[in-house]
Amino acid sequence: MSEKPRVLILGGVGFIGRHLVAYLIKNNLVSKICVADKMLPATAGLSEEEAKLYASDMVIFKQSNLAKDSTIDKVFEIDGGKWKYVINLAAVTKYSQPEEVYKENVIEVSSTCSKAAAKYKVARYIEVSTAQVYESGKKPKDENGKIKPWTGQAKASYEAENKVREAKDLNYVIIRPAIVYGPGDTLGITPRIIIGATYKKKGKTMEMLWSDKLRINTVHVRDVVKALWFLTSNGPSGAIYNLSDQNDTNQGSVAKLLEEIFGIKTSFLGKIQSQLATTVSMKTVADVANDKHLKPWSELCRANNINDTPLTPYLDEELLYNTPLAIDGSAITKLGFKYDYPKMTKELLKEVIDDYVKKGVFPKGSTV
Repeated sequence: MSEKPRVLILGGVGFIGRHLVAYLIKNNLVSKICVADKMLPATAGLSEEEAKLYASDMVIFKQSNLAKDSTIDKVFEIDGGKWKYVINLAAVTKYSQPEEVYKENVIEVSSTCSKAAAKYKVARYIEVSTAQVYESGKKPKDENGKIKPWTGQAKASYEAENKVREAKDLNYVIIRPAIVYGPGDTLGITPRIIIGATYKKKGKTMEMLWSDKLRINTVHVRDVVKALWFLTSNGPSGAIYNLSDQNDTNQGSVAKLLEEIFGIKTSFLGKIQSQLATTVSMKTVADVANDKHLKPWSELCRANNINDTPLTPYLDEELLYNTPLAIDGSAITKLGFKYDYPKMTKELLKEVIDDYVKKGVFPKGSTV
């Protein structure tokens, strides 16, 4: 029986990375994991269980700026090197960042890491991009969909994909996930969950821009990490795979779950009223909306003696436009992959809340 592979996870302390580490260890899939990241596990807000995994003999941690050529060899050679699979999760995921931030922390990271992966002849390199690289529209986009990135992060991610393609003799696969949600998510569905909690406190109807039909397609983080491992040994080099569940998530389906979780009412302004509301500027609309949500969220946290939390109801201006995210994630299933979480449920969203409550960063008793 051959020895289990050694896996290098770049940016492995973040939201997806911590789930990938847990998946690989709990399923006894690897002989060793190296996690390379700027952020230290001790400051990443890991759960007790996650912290134990990172502290185990199975995991080596290397703090590193992965955009620098001067440090990348040390990452690939640590513990004798010979990393069979390299998975790149090291990208800035915040929205509306300056171009230079995305250049250094997305494009240059992918360029440096993919070149190193080719140099060290890894068996497979996986680049994690985003489905926001496709032109926004109502019709679900498959892997041949028109490319027209509509966020700054997506523009940088597509440039990063091209850097990977340029790496000579590299065996690689690119994945483009829809909105990733699950325990540890801060930027996907979680801001909407937090806003729902503030409307429960205020006793008012949660009102949203555009319509309930606006698609915001999703994929659960545990399906993402399952797919990452699956693609280390499936699919041809150079292939692209979307990741999106069968839920066809839209604003309305999320709103219904929030109604059940918090006992609130929700409504939508509709296209005409939303267009009128956004005639000033979307930045102004975003600022007003975020100010309206930040105060009750702060009050909720203070009432529960939460003085420091990474969670915020802040919704970025880039995400408030009428830009549907409709993604066809079925191509990977033709290789034999199966989504374990095909539908977003009340229980899955409550799991996100319960995880944060346990960590002491989300108010207790917020749900019904």
